Amino acid sequence: MLGLCDTAREAKRIVANRDILVDGKALKDAKAPVGLMDVVSVPKADAYYRMLLSPKGKLTLEAISKEEAAWKLCRIEDKVLVKGGKMQLNLHDGRNILIDENAYRTGDVLKIEVAGQKILGNYPLKEGAPILICSGKHAGTSATISEYVESNIQYENVVKFTDGSETVKRNVFVIGAKAPAVKLPEAV
Repeated sequence: MLGLCDTAREAKRIVANRDILVDGKALKDAKAPVGLMDVVSVPKADAYYRMLLSPKGKLTLEAISKEEAAWKLCRIEDKVLVKGGKMQLNLHDGRNILIDENAYRTGDVLKIEVAGQKILGNYPLKEGAPILICSGKHAGTSATISEYVESNIQYENVVKFTDGSETVKRNVFVIGAKAPAVKLPEAV
């Protein structure tokens, strides 16, 4: 996928030499998964990539700068109150972050530092926010939220877009405040 090697044997050697980093950590297994918004770095080749969805809904690597490789976007999947009165945010990629105040909502997206998990920014799920549809039949499509409808416990929350379409909240990933913070792949 990166074009750094021609055979599986070469790929295993590159991984064994710890030349590929995923979210700042050396990859130990050639078959390790890489998920949405993960940062893949090859420092020796000075190559940095972000895993995104193509307009056809397939995972693809998009080249980014070294400065962009220092942060990633993570959606808040769940919040839990833990001992000591702290709030634990459970993120889409398996990370957990402890915070003192309850300033974020489920569905919001945090811009976090890859190295230290420091929160650099917050992109709330609200009207006017650009989003990436990450599952469903329109996966890979980007849109702008025109209305967010919170429903009662019986039905799922619905997100409506400026083009008239709609989907459920769990299918969307906010990618910025007014404009996308990440460069999206173009249609081929």
